[in-house]
Amino acid sequence: MDENDRSAPASDGPPRVLHLPDFDRQSPARVLTGVRRYWDSLRQGRAVPSRQDITPMGLHPALDFAFIIERIAPGAARFRLAGRHLIDLMGMEVRGMPLCAVMQPGSRGRISDVLETVFQGPQIAEITLHSPAAYGRPELAGRMLLLPLRSDLGDVTRALGCLVTEGPMGMAPRRFDLISDRADPVIEGARVLVPSPSPQGFAEPPVPWNPAAPRRAIREDETPEERRARFRVISED
Repeated sequence: MDENDRSAPASDGPPRVLHLPDFDRQSPARVLTGVRRYWDSLRQGRAVPSRQDITPMGLHPALDFAFIIERIAPGAARFRLAGRHLIDLMGMEVRGMPLCAVMQPGSRGRISDVLETVFQGPQIAEITLHSPAAYGRPELAGRMLLLPLRSDLGDVTRALGCLVTEGPMGMAPRRFDLISDRADPVIEGARVLVPSPSPQGFAEPPVPWNPAAPRRAIREDETPEERRARFRVISED
């Protein structure tokens, strides 16, 4: 029999199904999984690793998508370091900018609430993002991961983050709506802290106007400053 007519050897088992995302180094699922495994490897028996443990070499496969943020106020954090992908999305250097700058205005309250649970829990947050299509900006899907870190003082005021998008980037800047978020405890079985709406600003609630309330008599010798101090804003509510 001719060698060219020889049939291929039979397989030893059923055919394997290969998932193409497993071979895509920039697949969001692959990048986020790699960053989370790296963070977990640094714990070494601790609940939360230290910021000093993070090295560019350890993050090398996902370095372009990674960032580090610092908590500066309740629900607020700024970028300390950021990879190339985030800089390209915003079209500028983001160091020193608040994390909420990458979000659409309507989602900034929610990202603030989720962010605070990462530091206060501490816990892990995974966020699904979407940037709608516009002129020069095709629809863009993204995923963000936030992992708590301890500062040099030992408090949880740092976080290792990762932002990966799928699809053509288009014109910068690209900002996102928060579609969904999920929290995981840093210790298996621990209670998850649910994000709660933060108060709007620092203003106190207005005091309802009571027409029956006693009024202070107006003195003839009042100064303009004293008169202005008596002014009150009355709303229909």
